[in-house]
Amino acid sequence: MFGASGHGKVVADIALAVGYERVVFADDDLSKRGLVLASLGGQVVCVGSSEVASYCSSRDIPVALGIGTNKHRQEKATELLRLGLRCVALVHPRACVARSVSVGDGSVVMAGAVVNVDTRIGRFTILNTGCTVDHDCDLGEAVHISPGAHLGGSVSIGEGTHVGIGASVRNNLSVGCWSTIGAGAAVVGPMPDHVVAFGVPCRVASKV
Repeated sequence: MFGASGHGKVVADIALAVGYERVVFADDDLSKRGLVLASLGGQVVCVGSSEVASYCSSRDIPVALGIGTNKHRQEKATELLRLGLRCVALVHPRACVARSVSVGDGSVVMAGAVVNVDTRIGRFTILNTGCTVDHDCDLGEAVHISPGAHLGGSVSIGEGTHVGIGASVRNNLSVGCWSTIGAGAAVVGPMPDHVVAFGVPCRVASKV
């Protein structure tokens, strides 16, 4: 598990729930070496990508991503793949994911999430607790759909975009790349790339 954080603990719990026997945490933060994450019985035993590559490749162990920040998660996953590691997708047993949904490598679908038919989930994406994604949606790489957020049918979410807690996106809309939709927003029109937007109805507040 790369990312010894609160988010990483949640992802690790999913790994245990789907049958992995043990989770070993890694993190770039040197101060976390030896940290015990008692709720999971796990310990941070290696730090940094090169150590992870050595540890996992010698044991044929997959890597999961426990990094909440979209840009950092994408960068770290790309680095780990370049080192020859494989990033696994994890879907909680109590998520409801239609058979025709494709889930990209390194993505995670958390408990209570509902993903309906013919939706595509890009690599390194988070579908957080209790979110819903309706039919025929297209989620790009390194997206984060926050807890309790809802996407209507045929919604497109661009690479790196974060849809905040409790936000809703109306059907047949697109939200651009590397944008942030604020908590509780109601998106009723298309949103461009590289913006921060919030409110009911959702409006662009600034560019990033």
